[in-house]
Amino acid sequence: MHSGPDCIREHVNAVLFKASLYSVGCNIMSIASEMLGMAVIAVIASFMASILIVVTEGWHGSHSFDSDMTSAQKFHKKPVPRAGGLALLAGILIAIVFGMPYESASTSKGQAANFSGLLLLLAAMPAFLAGLLEDLTKRVSVALRLVAAFASALLASWLLNATLPRLDIWGFDFFLQITPVAMVITAFAVAGVANAINIIDGFNGLAATVAVIVLAGLGLVAWNAGDVFVARLAILGIGAAIGFLFLNYPTGRLFMGDGGAYLLGFWIAEIAVLIIVRNPSVNAWQMLAICAYPIIEVLFSIYRRKVVKRTSVGAPDHLHLHSLVYRRLVFRLVSRNDEQPWIRNATVACIISIGIAPAMLLAVFLGDTIIGAVSIIAVQIFSYLSFYARLVRGHWCFHPAVVFGLRPEHRAKSL
Repeated sequence: MHSGPDCIREHVNAVLFKASLYSVGCNIMSIASEMLGMAVIAVIASFMASILIVVTEGWHGSHSFDSDMTSAQKFHKKPVPRAGGLALLAGILIAIVFGMPYESASTSKGQAANFSGLLLLLAAMPAFLAGLLEDLTKRVSVALRLVAAFASALLASWLLNATLPRLDIWGFDFFLQITPVAMVITAFAVAGVANAINIIDGFNGLAATVAVIVLAGLGLVAWNAGDVFVARLAILGIGAAIGFLFLNYPTGRLFMGDGGAYLLGFWIAEIAVLIIVRNPSVNAWQMLAICAYPIIEVLFSIYRRKVVKRTSVGAPDHLHLHSLVYRRLVFRLVSRNDEQPWIRNATVACIISIGIAPAMLLAVFLGDTIIGAVSIIAVQIFSYLSFYARLVRGHWCFHPAVVFGLRPEHRAKSL
């Protein structure tokens, strides 16, 4: 039997342990409540800005309307403002100013969270403004927009130390110890993701919904790693995208345009970079697994145009996965409705989202090892190529040379 003092000591320790658990629980609930408030502010601000853009389209429509409805990548039936990027910017900015805490007490970095958020938004300005200028003038080349995204990434490296320290590739990570090399590689990666989000922005709600799914995955990884600051950044992007979606989906009253696509793409890429920078326990392949769909789309588009079609990499076409889903799948599943022509357009985002959401969850919960993350990426690549080949050929095809367009398919004649 325990003596009197020992019993008292054990009882006190038990009470202190329960008190510490209660304190931790209250702290988690407080942070969760704060994040919910930030998300609500971002949603409302983005939504109100979207309404303002649509209501005033008579004033700015001559500059902001997407009036070209005949090119390969256009599927809308009437002019729509391409200024949704301003709504996304408003949602993130207002939520940073009024929603993020002034002191990031929950992180070991001791940074002012709202100030760091503002610095990241400031770094996004070259990419955003280049995209917005293209939305208004239709005269900014793809190359110039990529240079602007590159500049934004370099600016983030300088302002927030957002430079990749590793890619978890044996023998290659040595070069990332050389700061200029690491900054250039980081800039290429960020610009690539920003352009990838722009590439998939072809149907109502598609790019914004994909961004919400990807940001949710990145936010969960940051939260699990105890990085509340980066989780907050993900919440800001999610809230701004949802507020924009109220006007964009399903009827397409407002498009995010290149400005919005580059802003969201930059935001996603930088969150992934910051997770790697701030959390040594998180592997870089997990970030790639979460962001895989738009990256696979842009890489395969480059390959298809350059190697298979032998055309310019920047030449628009109607052979993206989402375009094929629209023409080859949605047209079969959804009957034509002249009174509500947007239904077919809006169905594309549903189909793509149903496909990528499970992959994101797998990447979050099973991608915490390099083997797990690489396996999930391989599954996504295989699924993308198989589904793409199915849509193009009308039947399943798994021969690599045929899938990659290296030789024509030879099918036996039916008897």
